[in-house]
Amino acid sequence: MSGAAGAAGFTEDRLLGGRVRLRQPRDGLRAGLDAVLLAAGVPARPGERVLEAGCGSGAGFLCLAARVPGLRILALERDPALAALARENAAANGLAAQVEVIEGDVRDLALAARLPGCAHAFANPPYWPGGTAPPTALRRAATHEEAALADWARFLAAPLARRGSLSLILPAARLEAGMAALATAGCGGARLLPFWPRAGMPAKRVLLQARRGSRGPARLEPGVVLHTAGGFTAAAESILRAGEALPGQGAG
Repeated sequence: MSGAAGAAGFTEDRLLGGRVRLRQPRDGLRAGLDAVLLAAGVPARPGERVLEAGCGSGAGFLCLAARVPGLRILALERDPALAALARENAAANGLAAQVEVIEGDVRDLALAARLPGCAHAFANPPYWPGGTAPPTALRRAATHEEAALADWARFLAAPLARRGSLSLILPAARLEAGMAALATAGCGGARLLPFWPRAGMPAKRVLLQARRGSRGPARLEPGVVLHTAGGFTAAAESILRAGEALPGQGAG
């Protein structure tokens, strides 16, 4: 692989039990559980167009494409080097013809208005509005807000068809802000799926999903317990290694 992905300072990793090949920066925020869990929660069907905002090196859309064949994928990334890397990763996984990565900012409403219609949209947005930011630029951009959650939700909702899904993965501490952002973007019928580190422990991450134009009530799903004392649970293994969808993913 050449260009951005062939430079020093990058590692080549595997996701979904080796099904996804991912070149990513050695430093900065690296793709992990969040990207895989988010992709497992998008209720896409073969042939649909999906939008990912803030795609980074492409882990999220690559995992989604590995589970759902034939998707048309539109991805947005603000950092030009990461956008180039996402394109190279798409090509390395045989998806060059299905994936378009554009450079832009989620606060650009004119860009949002030009996007083609999509059936689903998703993001793992920077989530902390304050506090001590990481020292490196890439990690700081991935964890600390410049655009607010409402900006992310508004951008993602702009090209959605009626009843199209909008999915965010967030720290549990940002649940209230995430719910408010989805409502402001015209998405309702929210579905909340918590990820429990271990049975009996408070959730640290949640998948928050709503539908454009829905007026249905919010609902709380049982969620997924990720770890036992011996490692990942069987439910987590089915998602993280086998590439299966989250439970109840097609509901709504």
